[in-house]
Amino acid sequence: FRRVLFRSGRFEARIKLPAGQGMWPAFWMLGDDVEKADWPACGEIDIMENIGKEPSIVHGSIHGPGFTGSDGIEASYTLPAARRFANDFHVFAVEWEPSVIRFYVDDDLYVTRSRSDLRPGWKWVFDHPFFLLLNVAVGGDWPGNPDAATVFPQTMLVDYVRVYQRSSE
Repeated sequence: FRRVLFRSGRFEARIKLPAGQGMWPAFWMLGDDVEKADWPACGEIDIMENIGKEPSIVHGSIHGPGFTGSDGIEASYTLPAARRFANDFHVFAVEWEPSVIRFYVDDDLYVTRSRSDLRPGWKWVFDHPFFLLLNVAVGGDWPGNPDAATVFPQTMLVDYVRVYQRSSE
């Protein structure tokens, strides 16, 4: 197993999410220096996170030294008309450049993050190689535990993952 590393580009995946209380699917990126710098100094870009108790909402965020947990820099996207992310495939994406990160759902730009979003003393840690992760966690402080209505097994269906990088000009 070898990590594929990136410094910028467009990262997208077409995913149908699992559903139910306690489910926590995610499509995210972590700084490659995690073993040396530790988290959160390595940086984290959450392209998409969903918690089962919010079936129509996904969250996109960035984390680094000083901005984690309740101090994280996060935004959410809500599907219109009470649609649920578990009912259909959706495209989740970020466009990452050295000083800006843009978050998308189904080609709708819903938030842009940049160095100007950081408070004094916080460090922009999105200028070195990162690698991609996709996972489904169960339970935890944020999503809570599964309940009697949560159905198992669960599946996060991934149609594709694509990475685009600018060509040299």
